[in-house]
Amino acid sequence: MKKNLEKVYQKILLADRFILDLLYPPHCPVCDKVALPKDGICPQCRKKLNFISEPFCMKCGKPISDARKEFCSDCGKKTHNFTQGRALWVYGKEVKESLYRFKYQNKREYAGIYAREIAGRHGAWIQSKKIQVIVPVPLHKNRHRKRGFNQAAVLAEELGRILNLPVDKKALVRIRDTKPQKTLSNAERKQNLKHAFCAKQNKVSGDIVLLVDDIYTTGSTLDAAAKALLESGVSQVFTCCVGIGGDVVS
Repeated sequence: MKKNLEKVYQKILLADRFILDLLYPPHCPVCDKVALPKDGICPQCRKKLNFISEPFCMKCGKPISDARKEFCSDCGKKTHNFTQGRALWVYGKEVKESLYRFKYQNKREYAGIYAREIAGRHGAWIQSKKIQVIVPVPLHKNRHRKRGFNQAAVLAEELGRILNLPVDKKALVRIRDTKPQKTLSNAERKQNLKHAFCAKQNKVSGDIVLLVDDIYTTGSTLDAAAKALLESGVSQVFTCCVGIGGDVVS
């Protein structure tokens, strides 16, 4: 069943890709040069990307080195508010630079390529979870005004279009303008995001949600956002990101 669903998604992706690439030749999100229309990512650049494959954590989706383990070292120590997550690539040099251009140099076209890759890799998984709506992790209004767009929302819209799923950009609101997470420790990240998100009861247009963001490091942001959604009445929250950190064994 899973293999059949993957074949269906691949056919949809090919048709979708052909039409859009004829109109707007894609730029490779790795080197930022015009890429072959049939792919979107240069063949040589694709070889540099570390796609997430088994074994990976069955909770957050991080790659793990020991196939006998079910969870990464982080998920083995704490409880998450989301049910399960998946990611596309390991957050290495190429992915870091790509996402930086996406967010801070207005390379919104990358979102379509990210979404096609996610759908190709995880479309069957998303389908199996009976997802009813995709919700992007929101930016605070101050940061949104400064950047001009929310990268998670652009990614969510592209993914929703490919998978034919609704996207609710108003389901979740960032009510605190928090510090950048990359400057904080794990404990500080959790405290920084306390009460940062709000989801109004009966406003979320689905009971099973796919929460989308660009990067997963410790999961603090997604946990805080998932908690707000669960408190609003959502029954399950799954997550999906473009880049994810590796397993850190202490």
